[in-house]
Amino acid sequence: MATIAEFRVPTSDTALGATFEEVPSLVCEMEPVVATDNLGVWFSGSGLSKIYPALSEDRTVMTYSIIRSNENRWLCSIEFSDEISELFSLVLDEGGTLLTATATNGEWTSRLRFPAHENVSRAYERLAERDIQVEVTRLQPLSTVPAESIGLTPEQYEALTTAIQYGYFEIPREISQEELADKLDISHQALSERFRRAYRTLVASSIDINKEKLANIC
Repeated sequence: MATIAEFRVPTSDTALGATFEEVPSLVCEMEPVVATDNLGVWFSGSGLSKIYPALSEDRTVMTYSIIRSNENRWLCSIEFSDEISELFSLVLDEGGTLLTATATNGEWTSRLRFPAHENVSRAYERLAERDIQVEVTRLQPLSTVPAESIGLTPEQYEALTTAIQYGYFEIPREISQEELADKLDISHQALSERFRRAYRTLVASSIDINKEKLANIC
């Protein structure tokens, strides 16, 4: 069964350790990972006058550039060192999908979805083998209760939540339906059908349309 795991690791053992040493107030939020070459990281908690020099001296950062700003937050495109890219590859090798990753006070907290509990265990062991102080703070099966409570199938619920996580409903969209279908390992047509049925169920539950009437309409 698909499993959600929450990992905590020090930045000193992974990415941006030196940057946090120089800027302790820094807050980082990584965008969901689609590719590992260049990653999007939101920075806040300090000004660019401190963040830029710290990134320049951080051995885990190869290149970086500002691609977007929002008040006191900045989205950077970062190419991490091979060592850090290998850590991402390690998680991907176990079928892991990064849902969220944030760093504060020199510590990364990441939520990941794995195909099964065994994949979580192997990912943990492989990280520990690299002398990374990893702590699993939460471990739970992908629940179907929220889906059932509003009439969605587990597949429809997963499609919608994954779409939200990867910015499919943002304006402009941050991922195409074809790319999203690849993430879910289903065809584009299958994803469109899941969305159509899920939308119908959500609309019906929101405006209290009788299910029998809904069946006649659709």
